[in-house]
Amino acid sequence: MKWDELKKNQQGLIPCIVQDAENGEVLMMAWMNEESYQKTLESGLMTYYSRSRQSLWVKGETSGHFQHVKALYIDCDKDTLLAKVEQEGAACHTGNRSCFYREITP
Repeated sequence: MKWDELKKNQQGLIPCIVQDAENGEVLMMAWMNEESYQKTLESGLMTYYSRSRQSLWVKGETSGHFQHVKALYIDCDKDTLLAKVEQEGAACHTGNRSCFYREITP
């Protein structure tokens, strides 16, 4: 799917939910811009846009915890991506396998 077909927010970004391709575990959520989307498609490695640093980052570039793309999906509204990946090591910068490790209890 071409970038122009996707619905982005006002900053030209689209959220990407990242899921383990083997077991379905939700690993993280990150933002993508057009350049990170294209680099992901070209390289097969998940590449994101850091809003705080305002730059691209290849997941695993510094940690060695790369995410190898197995499949990319777009939702019905074309405003959220789902990436199914083969995760090397931890997905979370805290060292946890998933960024979603803290349960909120009502």
